Amino acid sequence: MHFFLPSIVNLKQLSCCTLPTIFSLVDNNDENELHKELIYKEDNDVRSNESVQSLMIEKSYCFANVLEKEKITMLGEEHTTKMLIRRWDFWLYYIAYFCGGTIGLVYSNNLGQISQSLGYNSETSSLVTLYSTCSFFGRLLAAAPDLFSSKTHIARTGWFAAALVPTPIAFILLAISGTKTALQLSTSLIGLSSGFVFSAAVSITSELFGPNSVGVNHNILITNIPLGSCLYGLLAALIYDSKATSSGQSIWLREMSLCMGRKCYMQTFIWWGCISIVGLVSSFLLFLRTKQAYDSSERNKNSNRIQAS
Repeated sequence: MHFFLPSIVNLKQLSCCTLPTIFSLVDNNDENELHKELIYKEDNDVRSNESVQSLMIEKSYCFANVLEKEKITMLGEEHTTKMLIRRWDFWLYYIAYFCGGTIGLVYSNNLGQISQSLGYNSETSSLVTLYSTCSFFGRLLAAAPDLFSSKTHIARTGWFAAALVPTPIAFILLAISGTKTALQLSTSLIGLSSGFVFSAAVSITSELFGPNSVGVNHNILITNIPLGSCLYGLLAALIYDSKATSSGQSIWLREMSLCMGRKCYMQTFIWWGCISIVGLVSSFLLFLRTKQAYDSSERNKNSNRIQAS
């Protein structure tokens, strides 16, 4: 027994000496793998951040190109019909009018049926009068850029964009509430907005595309009125008829459906609200593209006044 003790002790010593080495080797390998994983993750994070930054730069560059591409740099420059239809500014203007002023006109044409479906049939004449009155004051407000030009300068296209703000608000209000107050307030807002657009459009067409060609160019612009009246009216009619046929309370008179309740026009108001938002965005882009031209024209006017005085 004593003969084998030294060897056992030696084996224990050997095992004690070798075990830490083995553990240290395993630890080093784990550390290396962990280090590699951290480096790999950091590289991926850096690459993802770089890709996000490059994507944001690319988007901003594309947006800048849209704002700067072939924009109008001088007011009053004459445009032929061929030049007009090639202008980005004209189509932004066309969409803004089509989705803003024209949709308000279609609303006024459907005002009798809207008030009837909401249960305010006796208020139709007063609502039409309210729309006409607010439209008149909206036309008067179109002179605001000229009245306040001496105190503050805002491009006429900026006023145009601001005038389209009440329209989506009015349609959202109509979609949310069917009360008499909401109907009257929405009608007033749409009337003001539409009146401003109809009156200011002639001046904007003259300033952007030339005063000598304003007759032809403006007639091309207002082709959106019959087109919009047809499309928006058809949309409202299809939704109205579908709600009338699906409702058990619908009344049929001489092959015409009569729908009662908020459901008859709620989807139409939502659609019209979304379309008017498109017009608002288009008018805002038009303002950004033409702001420099209006600022340059204002500086020239101020310099001429100083020289004349």
